[in-house]
Amino acid sequence: MASPSTKRFTNICVFGDTNYRKYREFVEAATHLGKVLAEQKIHLVYGGGNLGLMGCVSPVTRDGGSQILGIVPKPMAAADIIGKTNGEVLVEFGMPERLTAMLHHADAFIAMPGGFGTLEEIFTMASWAQLHIHEKLIGLLNVNKFYDEVIQSIQNYGEVRWQNKHRFQV
Repeated sequence: MASPSTKRFTNICVFGDTNYRKYREFVEAATHLGKVLAEQKIHLVYGGGNLGLMGCVSPVTRDGGSQILGIVPKPMAAADIIGKTNGEVLVEFGMPERLTAMLHHADAFIAMPGGFGTLEEIFTMASWAQLHIHEKLIGLLNVNKFYDEVIQSIQNYGEVRWQNKHRFQV
């Protein structure tokens, strides 16, 4: 098995906020991420919809020729809540099932700037890695040092032990 840092990824799950379009640097980073995914022929797995940063990364990835899978919890499946998903839609019963589906469909995870939902996604995947449920990389797109305090907190709590540092990249 290839080490996580040299493995070729087919599907990457991207987490991010649905409200940060007002920050130019975040929009540029999300758009660039979408371009890179498409250039590398990597398919996007995400939380669905077209709002905020998720609405920046998904159309660029799709327009570049990569496949898109939006995984949406049933309560949010109405288009008036999250907007139109670019690509295939998979509706799951609730948030825990959504995260489980994301885990099964993705080879790695990237978190763009986001709010409590994004933090939940990051920490769920990190916790599952700690419990050896998966060995997938979790990357933070640390635009304008957005995640600096989160990284510092994780280091302070000792959750990223030396044997697990390969799973967490900034």
